[in-house]
Amino acid sequence: MKMRGVGIGSAFYGTGYGNGFPDISRCQVELQKDGKVAVYVGATEVGQGAKTIMSQMAAEVLGLPLEDIIFSCEDTRLTPDAGTAAASRQTYNTGNAIKKACENLRQRLIDVAVAEFKFNSDVGVTMKNGLVYFKTFPSKSITLQEIASKFVEVPLREEGVFTAQTTKMDEETGQGAPYWPYTFNVYGIILEVDTETGIVDILKAVCAQDVGRAINPELIEGQMDGGFAMGLGYALMEDLNLQQGQMKHKRFSNYLIPTALDIPELEKIIIEDPESTAPFGAKGIGEPVMLGVAPAILNAIYDAVGVRITEIPVTPQRLLKALKK
Repeated sequence: MKMRGVGIGSAFYGTGYGNGFPDISRCQVELQKDGKVAVYVGATEVGQGAKTIMSQMAAEVLGLPLEDIIFSCEDTRLTPDAGTAAASRQTYNTGNAIKKACENLRQRLIDVAVAEFKFNSDVGVTMKNGLVYFKTFPSKSITLQEIASKFVEVPLREEGVFTAQTTKMDEETGQGAPYWPYTFNVYGIILEVDTETGIVDILKAVCAQDVGRAINPELIEGQMDGGFAMGLGYALMEDLNLQQGQMKHKRFSNYLIPTALDIPELEKIIIEDPESTAPFGAKGIGEPVMLGVAPAILNAIYDAVGVRITEIPVTPQRLLKALKK
């Protein structure tokens, strides 16, 4: 018999290292001789889209097209330390460092233009599309390439450093502010349980994810799809089968992961609530998108068959055993 159930799982997640641990990101930006800007940052790209979104941040501050940003990471000869690609911290932490570095470079470029045109102030001086110009007298302009030609021996370079706000929790009371900021989400699952085979089939899934501000919605949706797939595998399939410290399931023949046939289309709802301390309001969601999946699935199984499962993954064998009890 197939029994249908509905489940909801919600989560909140503090991004960054937390609990008072130093959480620092650094970035350096440099004006190139062709007028493009190089961004040097040790933010590792592991498929989460860091290069794209951080290049977008730099381009936004400097008023440049994305193709004029040269993003360099993962090369310790060139890049300052930006911490690990962990704790869903890079968008917020390193994004803030990049924003600061680019703002510092932008001001340097404006200062050069002010000196060049002998203005008495930088009020009304702005930059866009590789030009630094006076808003009300746009013919008074200088290109970034022309500015770069004045700094051949020592190129214009600026740095940005950002330290996340975190305090150590009180060991006696357990109180404190270990993380900032937090992100939130909720998953909804509709599934069917085959009570004869113990197989769980996910019919429909929806995720509403707080992102702060969606700088790149397509990347966000990709994160949500990936997190859902990983959470589903965690809940229903992936079992290391540890026995006395030894992994018995250490091959893909017995350590099962979801395939495209196991994953229904996920309805994705992006919730924008800009974070005031974040770069352009954006928050990291790399790990949070996984957290609500398993609770939602377990709640839906309970709704379907009235049995509360307390061990994952919910393999057919485990589910049938629980049903018999």
